[in-house]
Amino acid sequence: MFTGAMVALVTPFQDGQIDFETLDELVEFQLDHSIDGIVPVGTTGESPTLSHEEHKHVIERVIKASGGQVPVIAGAGSNSTAEAIELTAYAKKMGADATLQVTPYYNKPTQEGFYQHFKAIAEEVDLPVVLYNIPGRCGAGMTPETIARLAEAENIVAVKEATGSLDQASEIATRCDITIISGDDSLTLPLASVGGKGVISVVANIVPADVKAMTDLILEGDLVSARQWHNKLFALCKSMLTLATNPIPIKAAMAMLKMAPEELRLPMTSLEESKRAVLEQTLRDYGLLQ
Repeated sequence: MFTGAMVALVTPFQDGQIDFETLDELVEFQLDHSIDGIVPVGTTGESPTLSHEEHKHVIERVIKASGGQVPVIAGAGSNSTAEAIELTAYAKKMGADATLQVTPYYNKPTQEGFYQHFKAIAEEVDLPVVLYNIPGRCGAGMTPETIARLAEAENIVAVKEATGSLDQASEIATRCDITIISGDDSLTLPLASVGGKGVISVVANIVPADVKAMTDLILEGDLVSARQWHNKLFALCKSMLTLATNPIPIKAAMAMLKMAPEELRLPMTSLEESKRAVLEQTLRDYGLLQ
C-alpha cells in the first residue's frame, strides 16, 4: 500500500515558531519532484519538541498543502498509548492516509507491551498503521515475532525498519507479508534485496527525484540499475547519519541550499563549525552546490 520514495519531512522553525510558509514550500517542492509519500512529524520532523497543538497543526497543514496528490503518513506515535491514540484519531479526522507509530521510547516495554500498545492503536482508530522500529532511538525494539503478530491486524500494513539489520528484515519477510520500508537511506537498496519496498527518506528532503529514481527501479525489480543511484547517493546519505544526530545535518544542508532555516529546538543544536566544510564539500561533490 505504501511503497517507493517517501520523505521524512523536516519541520522548519523561525524565531522559535513553526515556519508554516516554508513548510508549504517544502511540500510543494516534494510534489513537484514526484515524491510517492510525505511523512510529517516523525523523528526528522522533531516531533519530540513540538507541543501537541503544534504537532496537530503540522499534520493539518501538510495534508492541506499536499491536496490529496500523494499519501500523507502522519507521525502520531508516543510512549503513552493514550496519547498515540489521540494523535492518531486527529490524523484520521484531518484526512491522513496512514500514521507512523514509533516504538514507545524511554519506558522500554516488553515484547508483549509493544504488541498491546500497537494493537490498541490499531483497534481504536480505523486507519492504516506503519510501525516504526528504531531501537537506537527508543532503547528497545520489536522482534520479528512481535511484528509478525501485529501484521495479523488488518490495518497494520507496513514496518519502517531502522534496526540496520538485514537479518531482522529477512526474518520479518519469512514470517509475514507486511510491507518492509527502509528507515535508513544508505540501506534502501540492500534492504530491497531481502524484500524491502522503498524508504522513508531523510535525504529526500533535498534530492527527492533521485531517491524516487532509485526506488522506482527497485519496485521494477531492476536492482542492478538501482545500484547506480545507490552509489551516487551513498556519500550524501551517510553524511546525514554520521556528521551529527538527525535532523541536524539535513537542516544544515537545507540552509546551505537556501531551502529552509537551519533553526532547531533544544536539545538539538546546530551542526558544529568543524563539520560544515565536510557537509559543504559533500553537497558540492553531489552537484548541489557550486
